[in-house]
Amino acid sequence: MNLAAGTNENLAHISNVLVYSSMAVYTLAFFAHIAEWTFGGRSKVGRTAAALTTTSAAATAPVVQVKKQGGGTDVLDRPKIVTRSAVGSRDVPDGPGAAGGTEKGDLYGRMAISLTVLGFLVEAGGVVARAASVQRAPWGNMYEFSLTFSTVVVAAYLVLLVLKKNIRWLGLALVTTVLLDLGLATTVLYTKSDQLVPALHSYWLWIHVSTAIICGAMFYMGAVGTLLYLLRDNYEAKLASGEQPGAFAESVLSRLPSAASLDKFSYRINAAVFPLWTFTIIAGAIWAGEAWGSYWGWDPKETWSFITWVVYACYLHARATAGWKGRKAAYLALFAFGCWIWNYYGVNIFITGKHSYAGV
Repeated sequence: MNLAAGTNENLAHISNVLVYSSMAVYTLAFFAHIAEWTFGGRSKVGRTAAALTTTSAAATAPVVQVKKQGGGTDVLDRPKIVTRSAVGSRDVPDGPGAAGGTEKGDLYGRMAISLTVLGFLVEAGGVVARAASVQRAPWGNMYEFSLTFSTVVVAAYLVLLVLKKNIRWLGLALVTTVLLDLGLATTVLYTKSDQLVPALHSYWLWIHVSTAIICGAMFYMGAVGTLLYLLRDNYEAKLASGEQPGAFAESVLSRLPSAASLDKFSYRINAAVFPLWTFTIIAGAIWAGEAWGSYWGWDPKETWSFITWVVYACYLHARATAGWKGRKAAYLALFAFGCWIWNYYGVNIFITGKHSYAGV
């Protein structure tokens, strides 16, 4: 028994070391992302490089040949590809990205991605070590949930990059959030390795909480996309009205994807994960029926999970309603994610209920 306890304690220590090590690596990734945005700035050199890249791509792109009515063929210029905004008012191409179309910026960007991958691997090792130390799913309290949440967020980001999705612009916000999450977890939410209360001893812990973590990670990515959509949309509106955007907009917002692309990204993320959030609530109800004899008792956690579901459902419905596209729907999406955040932090810490397993 003492040998097993000592082994578990050593594993817990290894987990802590790996978590702090991942924070150090993520910090380096944060500075690399800062360098990417800085050295990829839309300076004269950066604009020239981007223009040359665009010209070169256009020169090598396949042309369109059409047959003339009297015989022979004619060549048309390569059509310009644009994206359409959510409200259909502007056709704007995507920005050049955080690297700004510069070789130096791209170098720092690739360094940032490499460091993010390393940080993810180290943090994932910490989560696995934590699971081994407690011999159960590593999300039995807020500390463990936060560790796994940030790991899943980074994993989702890296998977989208592997799938060649244009989301490198998300890197700086992602790494910043992960550092804040881990900092809060290790200072405020930290809980020593321990076993669960009897109500949580169920295979539903693996199903219900794991899906909640995945949903939270994807909702987060959708919320970041929505926030950046609002900023980019305001930037495009100023350009359309002939106003001169400020220095921040010119140096940062001009390099983001178009408002239409950001809006589409956020909507697709939220729409894709909404059925999983529905399943999460249903799985929680089934677990509650087994643990407490009642499928639904309007516990604060249950109530706010349902409120979050309703707000996201309203958002998805709003997207299909003519008068609720664009910025109005974006505000609703941010409010929905705010409900999810409150359900995690506020309900767990400030409200007492059957789900009071925060460990803080």
